[in-house]
Amino acid sequence: MSVKEVDNIKMDSTEGFMEDPRYKQCNKEARYGVILGLLNLVWWYVFGYGLGDKPVEGYTYILGFPSWFFFSCVLGAIVFIGLTFFMVDKLFKHMPLDKFTEEEAKEYLKSIEGKEA
Repeated sequence: MSVKEVDNIKMDSTEGFMEDPRYKQCNKEARYGVILGLLNLVWWYVFGYGLGDKPVEGYTYILGFPSWFFFSCVLGAIVFIGLTFFMVDKLFKHMPLDKFTEEEAKEYLKSIEGKEA
Protein backbone atom coordinates (compact mmCIF):
# COMPACT_ATOMS: atom_id res chain seq x y z
CA MET A 1 0.00 0.00 0.00
CA SER A 2 1.59 3.26 -1.05
CA VAL A 3 1.08 6.43 0.91
CA LYS A 4 1.92 9.83 -0.58
CA GLU A 5 2.03 13.28 0.98
CA VAL A 6 -0.29 15.78 -0.72
CA ASP A 7 0.19 19.26 0.75
CA ASN A 8 0.55 17.93 4.33
CA ILE A 9 -2.40 15.52 3.98
CA LYS A 10 -1.65 11.81 4.02
CA MET A 11 -3.44 10.14 1.16
CA ASP A 12 -3.58 6.40 0.54
CA SER A 13 -3.41 6.06 -3.23
CA THR A 14 -4.82 2.53 -3.38
CA GLU A 15 -7.96 3.11 -1.33
CA GLY A 16 -8.41 6.88 -1.60
CA PHE A 17 -8.37 7.24 2.19
CA MET A 18 -7.60 10.68 3.55
CA GLU A 19 -6.84 11.12 7.25
CA ASP A 20 -8.95 13.97 8.59
CA PRO A 21 -6.64 16.76 9.77
CA ARG A 22 -9.07 17.68 12.56
CA TYR A 23 -8.35 14.45 14.48
CA LYS A 24 -5.06 15.86 15.77
CA GLN A 25 -6.80 18.90 17.29
CA CYS A 26 -9.65 16.77 18.68
CA ASN A 27 -7.19 14.47 20.42
CA LYS A 28 -5.35 17.46 21.89
CA GLU A 29 -8.61 18.94 23.20
CA ALA A 30 -9.61 15.59 24.69
CA ARG A 31 -6.28 15.43 26.54
CA TYR A 32 -6.86 18.95 27.89
CA GLY A 33 -10.28 17.87 29.19
CA VAL A 34 -8.91 14.75 30.89
CA ILE A 35 -6.08 16.74 32.49
CA LEU A 36 -8.54 19.35 33.77
CA GLY A 37 -10.76 16.61 35.20
CA LEU A 38 -7.83 14.95 36.97
CA LEU A 39 -6.68 18.30 38.37
CA ASN A 40 -10.19 18.90 39.68
CA LEU A 41 -10.16 15.50 41.38
CA VAL A 42 -6.75 16.18 42.96
CA TRP A 43 -7.91 19.65 44.12
CA TRP A 44 -11.02 18.17 45.70
CA TYR A 45 -9.11 15.32 47.35
CA VAL A 46 -6.36 17.55 48.78
CA PHE A 47 -8.74 20.07 50.29
CA GLY A 48 -11.52 17.62 51.17
CA TYR A 49 -9.32 15.14 52.99
CA GLY A 50 -6.44 17.47 53.85
CA LEU A 51 -8.52 19.96 55.82
CA GLY A 52 -11.34 17.61 56.79
CA ASP A 53 -9.36 15.02 58.72
CA LYS A 54 -9.49 16.78 62.09
CA PRO A 55 -12.24 16.55 64.70
CA VAL A 56 -15.35 18.63 64.04
CA GLU A 57 -14.56 20.84 67.02
CA GLY A 58 -11.34 21.94 65.28
CA TYR A 59 -12.98 23.04 62.01
CA THR A 60 -12.81 26.63 60.87
CA TYR A 61 -15.76 28.02 58.94
CA ILE A 62 -15.95 30.23 55.86
CA LEU A 63 -19.36 31.69 54.96
CA GLY A 64 -20.95 29.10 57.24
CA PHE A 65 -19.26 26.14 55.54
CA PRO A 66 -16.44 24.09 57.04
CA SER A 67 -13.20 25.24 55.43
CA TRP A 68 -12.57 21.83 53.82
CA PHE A 69 -15.97 21.95 52.11
CA PHE A 70 -15.64 25.58 51.08
CA PHE A 71 -12.21 25.10 49.47
CA SER A 72 -12.89 21.71 47.89
CA CYS A 73 -16.46 22.20 46.65
CA VAL A 74 -17.36 25.89 46.50
CA LEU A 75 -14.04 27.50 45.58
CA GLY A 76 -13.02 24.45 43.53
CA ALA A 77 -16.16 24.73 41.42
CA ILE A 78 -15.53 28.44 40.78
CA VAL A 79 -11.86 27.87 39.90
CA PHE A 80 -12.50 24.97 37.55
CA ILE A 81 -15.43 26.63 35.82
CA GLY A 82 -13.11 29.58 35.18
CA LEU A 83 -10.36 27.27 33.92
CA THR A 84 -12.86 25.58 31.61
CA PHE A 85 -13.87 28.92 30.09
CA PHE A 86 -10.20 29.83 29.69
CA MET A 87 -9.40 26.52 28.00
CA VAL A 88 -12.29 26.76 25.57
CA ASP A 89 -11.43 30.35 24.72
CA LYS A 90 -7.64 29.99 24.35
CA LEU A 91 -6.82 26.35 23.64
CA PHE A 92 -9.76 24.97 21.69
CA LYS A 93 -10.09 25.74 17.97
CA HIS A 94 -13.26 26.39 16.03
CA MET A 95 -13.70 23.77 13.34
CA PRO A 96 -16.57 22.64 11.14
CA LEU A 97 -17.84 19.14 11.85
CA ASP A 98 -19.11 18.38 8.36
CA LYS A 99 -17.41 15.87 6.09
CA PHE A 100 -14.32 17.34 4.39
CA THR A 101 -13.38 16.98 0.78
CA GLU A 102 -9.68 16.90 -0.04
CA GLU A 103 -9.75 20.54 -1.15
CA GLU A 104 -11.56 21.67 2.01
CA ALA A 105 -9.03 19.80 4.13
CA LYS A 106 -6.16 21.59 2.38
CA GLU A 107 -7.83 24.97 2.93
CA TYR A 108 -8.48 24.14 6.57
CA LEU A 109 -4.83 23.20 7.12
CA LYS A 110 -3.68 26.43 5.47
CA SER A 111 -6.01 28.49 7.67
CA ILE A 112 -4.76 26.75 10.82
CA GLU A 113 -1.11 27.24 9.86
CA GLY A 114 -1.76 30.96 9.28
CA LYS A 115 -3.35 31.41 12.73
CA GLU A 116 -0.61 29.52 14.58
CA ALA A 117 2.19 31.59 13.04
